[in-house]
Amino acid sequence: MGMFCYQCQELARGTGCVSKGVCGKNEEVSKLQDLLIYVLKGIAHIVVERKIDIEEKDEMNRQVVESLFMTITNGNFDDSAIEKQIRGMIAIRDGLGKTEKAGLLHDAALFKADGREQMLAKATSVGVLSTKDEDVRSLRELIIYGLKGIAAYVEHADNIGKKDPGIHAFIYRALAATLDDSLSIADLVNLTMKTGEYGVMAMALLDEANTSRYGNPEITTVDIGVRKNPAILISGHDLTDLEQLLDQTQGTGVDVYTHGEMLPAHYYPAFRKYDNFAGNYGNSWWKQTTEFASFKGPVLFTTNCIVPPRSEEVRKRIFTTGASGYPGCTHINPDRDGKKDFSKIIALAKKLPPPVEIETGGIIGGFAHNQVFLLADKIVDAVKTGAIRKFFVMAGCDGRMKSREYYTEFAEKLPGDTVILTAGCAKYRYNKLNLGNINGIPRVLDAGQCNDSYSLAVIAIRMKEIFGLDDINKLPIAYNIAWYEQKAIIVLLALLYLGVKNIHVGPTLPGFLSPNTVNMLVDRFGISGIGSVDDDIKLFMS
Repeated sequence: MGMFCYQCQELARGTGCVSKGVCGKNEEVSKLQDLLIYVLKGIAHIVVERKIDIEEKDEMNRQVVESLFMTITNGNFDDSAIEKQIRGMIAIRDGLGKTEKAGLLHDAALFKADGREQMLAKATSVGVLSTKDEDVRSLRELIIYGLKGIAAYVEHADNIGKKDPGIHAFIYRALAATLDDSLSIADLVNLTMKTGEYGVMAMALLDEANTSRYGNPEITTVDIGVRKNPAILISGHDLTDLEQLLDQTQGTGVDVYTHGEMLPAHYYPAFRKYDNFAGNYGNSWWKQTTEFASFKGPVLFTTNCIVPPRSEEVRKRIFTTGASGYPGCTHINPDRDGKKDFSKIIALAKKLPPPVEIETGGIIGGFAHNQVFLLADKIVDAVKTGAIRKFFVMAGCDGRMKSREYYTEFAEKLPGDTVILTAGCAKYRYNKLNLGNINGIPRVLDAGQCNDSYSLAVIAIRMKEIFGLDDINKLPIAYNIAWYEQKAIIVLLALLYLGVKNIHVGPTLPGFLSPNTVNMLVDRFGISGIGSVDDDIKLFMS
């Protein structure tokens, strides 16, 4: 088997990609990502075994997080960048000292300039399928995918200067545990729930980082039309990259538009001072293959959600930074102070025409927890009077499959006395529908990016207190979550840790869950897949 990957929702045939990823990654990239994860496990084993004080290992912590983030779906397709990261992590590991169990990749051949062949051979023996027991493999991968989601949020918080050594310590413990054959299924289930707990902590850390620097999100209408100036499109999730780009484009005549998961940046008051922060261009991440062509200007990817470009013309306009990467695209690294020079992007933008308008109007959002709490009296009154009968949490990811039209139809068919709480790119399935409002409360309340699902949890906890309930599951809230990649997995684990039950997951259940793992989740938490729109609405509203 050339490769094996089943970490995303669009895995081939519902079982796994074995020759080329549906995401677009090739066999070498897939194997190198497996190898990078394996090296991280070795580092983690040494850290745990020797009780190394990680508070004194800030650069190692950051590189471990960066490495996890590089392997997330649609994040980094650059085999050379991943190989370089592997070599760097091997050097870090060897700086910690050798142990028998973590003596990974000590073959000198792997350090040769032409050692790619040896690396790929090693990767074949340490990939996902190297764990033979199906249930053990399923739980180990569930934990690792949760860690990838945690890593994404920790890196964004770290870029703002917010750190939590406890989260880093857990990452090491959990990675090391995936090497421990003595752990029982019960042990791995407990570790899975612990991963959800630290997922909540990571999202809270990022929420604190973002709001302390940029202010609490506020109700905002975001323009989806275009101006007549040359422009840069920024995609991904990292707000510090956006901040630096806006600083550097001031007074240049170049506008900046958000794309995909960067849309919620408009909700933060700190970004309103930039008069060239024009609006949002386009829709969900998977539509970039056509929308980048009409945008005309350069595109900056700050994180994952890259789709391999179809044309050389578009590829030449794509820049990457952070954990993202694509072969042949210019990658921008920070200096020692974390500053990034975006002058090449700005210079290219000035030479290119302005974006072609593909739609007009506006999208309303900014309903993170602080803003919703300001509306609490109005919302509580609407619930008590029956104006709002139920809330639907429809957070998570969007994707290319036709089956995802379910979420648009579901939103359209929901009764008029219901409200959708959303976060992540799943919102693009319904955030431009004319669903109206209830007593001035929009029927789609967008909290922000996928990591802002934390807001939805905080809102639920606060509502439980307001209504004096002893169980979060007694709230008039139903959960219909769409998933695609690993950040949605950590959101799911976080909700399970918080005690939320009867979550529906779609458009398919994760392929990496073994039948026994699925049965455990069903029995313990009531998790289920989606059905038909009409049947699901009937079930939810009963």
